Amino acid sequence: MNRKGLTIAFWIFTALFCLQMGFTAYAQLQLPQVAEAFKHYGFPSYFRVELSWAKVLGVVALLVPQVPPRVKEWAYAGFFINLVSALVAHFSIGDPVQAWGFAAGTLVLWAGSYVGWRKLQA
Repeated sequence: MNRKGLTIAFWIFTALFCLQMGFTAYAQLQLPQVAEAFKHYGFPSYFRVELSWAKVLGVVALLVPQVPPRVKEWAYAGFFINLVSALVAHFSIGDPVQAWGFAAGTLVLWAGSYVGWRKLQA
């Protein structure tokens, strides 16, 4: 793939990934059913708020061009840990695919964004 195609693919994956992470941050802060789900998984209520603001900061880190590469790398690492942890939480209580499919799909978007970013850095 040429550089222009790679750049376009990177931004498509990154935009979709950031939209999903932004939506989940909003949902965790504003939707009562999401707050209830966090209780269902045994997480304390403060974790939901902390995680939401970390997601907002991570989205900003990925979208702002002037952010240093090391900060972007940490944002990608944090998102990876978050998504894998979400899958582990779902699997640990035996959730059906309807519950964990969103996290798995978001992990695919994360991979497309991260691989694209690394290739553009090379």
